[in-house]
Amino acid sequence: MLTADRLRPDDTQILGIEDCSVTLELTPETEQPGRYGLWFGGGQGHARVGAVLDVDHELGRVRRVLEGVDVGELCVGPARWNQYYYAGNPQDALGLSSRDVQIDSELGMLTAWEVPADTLEAVGDGDVGGRWAVLVHGRGAEREECLRAVPVIHDLGFTALIPMYRNDIGAPSSPDGRYSLGLSEWRDCEAALLYAVDAGAREIVLFGWSMGGAIILQALDRSWLSDRVKAVVLDSPVIDWVDVLRHHGALHKIPGPIGSLSRSLIGLSWARRLVGVQEPIDVALTNWENRADELKHRTLLIHSLDDEFVPAGPSISLAAKRPDLVRFEPWQQARHTKEWNVDPQRWEAVVRDFLTAETAPH
Repeated sequence: MLTADRLRPDDTQILGIEDCSVTLELTPETEQPGRYGLWFGGGQGHARVGAVLDVDHELGRVRRVLEGVDVGELCVGPARWNQYYYAGNPQDALGLSSRDVQIDSELGMLTAWEVPADTLEAVGDGDVGGRWAVLVHGRGAEREECLRAVPVIHDLGFTALIPMYRNDIGAPSSPDGRYSLGLSEWRDCEAALLYAVDAGAREIVLFGWSMGGAIILQALDRSWLSDRVKAVVLDSPVIDWVDVLRHHGALHKIPGPIGSLSRSLIGLSWARRLVGVQEPIDVALTNWENRADELKHRTLLIHSLDDEFVPAGPSISLAAKRPDLVRFEPWQQARHTKEWNVDPQRWEAVVRDFLTAETAPH
């Protein structure tokens, strides 16, 4: 969990191509309903696929709608599935004006995409340029993970800022090269908030996927800029890292005492060299079920009940403990961070309704 993933191995095969469809090796991912992306040619090409047309369990094949090829020439061979659906920067993927900007962090400059608000379509209180959304991707993911949210954000008149954070490919590494489950990455989120404020942001919405949710929750708790945040949208968030670590320990048949020992070791100062971290990682600080009374921001939680990587239980519990602040939207069928993919119309409608209500002038 603490090791930054640098390799992106192929995980399926393109078995056949027709004018409007593509046949893939059948895997738990490739048979899921919805719209997804497909990297091919060693990651140099990208295609978008849609609905499942037919499944052959005997031959281990699934045929899906081919919605488009963004880069490269689609060919039979190894490929890598992704939930991002879109590929490239916002200009290439969405046709929206964008630019690369640099955010000054404690570790160095972090590259970010900035998508300015459309002054002709902005809605709300007319504060064009003053409404920003900062989007934080998950552990081991790339910034493209956030692109699915940009169209609805743009329609609502927000400038979108999509930054890298420490240990991303192309970003500065932390001194130990390890993730700290949000307990240090939040400072990069704070740097993005400061960039937005310096650029004129007066109202900020935070979006986070998976570990991006854990990063945001720490930033809201620790950052001096948290009072600038108007609302929060979390997709498949890590609400409690202990729950996630227990879940993966059980999946990998790790005995309970060993899992407990490992969680203890990463939080002990004397064990830092043993586990290879610069700062102790106190996972108790990431348990927002226990810290529910400390929440201060209106939050939309979107989480699939079928999430295989980050179980939805803590999200359900948090929403039950803070119904005054937290709105929970459960999904069915979607695997981890794939709620938009399974039902993009519903995802965008839920986000639009929440932001319209929470950021409307009072």
